[in-house]
Amino acid sequence: MQVNIQQIAVIKQDGGANLGTDAARCLKVGKSKYQSGFTMVELITVMVIVGILSVAVLPRFFDANTFQSRGFNDQVISSLRYAQKVAIAKHRFVCVTIATNTILLSQGATNACGDPLPKIFDGGNDCNALHNGEYCVAAPNGVNVGATVLSFDALGRPSSMQCITVSGNNTVKVEAETGYVHSVAVCP
Repeated sequence: MQVNIQQIAVIKQDGGANLGTDAARCLKVGKSKYQSGFTMVELITVMVIVGILSVAVLPRFFDANTFQSRGFNDQVISSLRYAQKVAIAKHRFVCVTIATNTILLSQGATNACGDPLPKIFDGGNDCNALHNGEYCVAAPNGVNVGATVLSFDALGRPSSMQCITVSGNNTVKVEAETGYVHSVAVCP
């Protein structure tokens, strides 16, 4: 039996004389016969779901190498796009050399390049000491990147289609004709 607020006020004025013993007892205590809350089945179900998620998801949050790998993957993409834009802006060849987990950019009148491209920021990384004044990005510890050499011409076209793997399942693809740089799951 559902009772609204107005009916409760009338019953309280009446003193509950016309009600049965259960209803009168509920009015005195201030609780209804039907309590609301969670059932034991609902609580156990939530605990099982939380347990499964903690086993499957939590280890990924505490593995810093996954985040560093994804971050360096983004740096590779940014460096390649920057190299392409500089090649178009300066009407010169810009070469990207990825070796020993560092990215170096150089420029020149031919696709052999040679002149170092100046750095645009001081990231404070290890390769600044080795390549003073040159655009250089070093991979964090534990992150590996596949070695490759690539050049962009004055129209932003790459010398060839490239797939660059960064620590396992992160892959960067440079399209052959357009030079479009993006992440892919699998590179043909």
